[in-house]
Amino acid sequence: MLGVFLMPDKGFKTIDEQLAILKSRGLTVYNEEKAKSFLLQNNYYRISGYSLTLRDHDQFFSKVCFQNIVDIYSFDHELRHILLKYIEKIEVKMKSIYAYRFTEIHGPAGYLDNSYFTDLKQYQKTMDKVKDQKVRRLEHEAYLKHFVKDLKQDVPLWAVVDLMTIADISQLYSISEESIRDSVAKDFGFTTKDNTLLLGSMMKSMTIIRNLCAHGSRLFNRLFEQRPWLSKKEKGCLIKYQNGMIDNSHLYGFIFLARRLLESEDFLQMKTEIIRLSEDIPFVDMKHYGFRKDWKEVL
Repeated sequence: MLGVFLMPDKGFKTIDEQLAILKSRGLTVYNEEKAKSFLLQNNYYRISGYSLTLRDHDQFFSKVCFQNIVDIYSFDHELRHILLKYIEKIEVKMKSIYAYRFTEIHGPAGYLDNSYFTDLKQYQKTMDKVKDQKVRRLEHEAYLKHFVKDLKQDVPLWAVVDLMTIADISQLYSISEESIRDSVAKDFGFTTKDNTLLLGSMMKSMTIIRNLCAHGSRLFNRLFEQRPWLSKKEKGCLIKYQNGMIDNSHLYGFIFLARRLLESEDFLQMKTEIIRLSEDIPFVDMKHYGFRKDWKEVL
């Protein structure tokens, strides 16, 4: 039996009608043609989330203009691209270190033996994804052709990791033998007794941010249900409210994780780029990302 599809409560609105709605709610529009072009290219309902801090329910605060929304939207777009660039460095670093430490013990094709992993269901799920990627990319990747067609060998792990996403390598790490997880964590500079759990948690957090950035999702004023695992010192750098609660639900906490996972010079460059962005678009208040006022000195 076919399901019953309900029509949306809100019907189609033209760009002119969308702009009229915004103006009726108190939003000042200085250049209507530019505003219409922006709405057409970026979707009225998509940009609405970027205006939440500029209004009380549906009514915009006084002196708020359309350019304010554009500024927040543009800032968020640029910030996502900055983060993506540096999360990629973390991803490549994890893949390289993991492949080195694993093959050091089990050899180039040891990853094909499921006895070296602690969760067979998750292992199979990851390997199925890798196999699918290998089939899809075989005709387009010279290194795959070399191993599969020329050498007729199993693709070694140090090459296979390039077929994996950050989520895949994080999952593979989390189900590997403790000795391997420990070696990888130490290469990242983690020396506490819980270092493998800590690194695994951090990589999952980076996966969350990476996926949001890659799919163009809003980071501005976003509250995260899965909060980053921070040290006591790092928590002391977060916004603290009068009731004693700290804000570990915004993006800022994840930036501290990036600081620990990146090489120091890479993190410094990332910080410099975020500072430059905040100076280029000063309208955006960094508190909506959870940044404390002294973030430039603290980070």
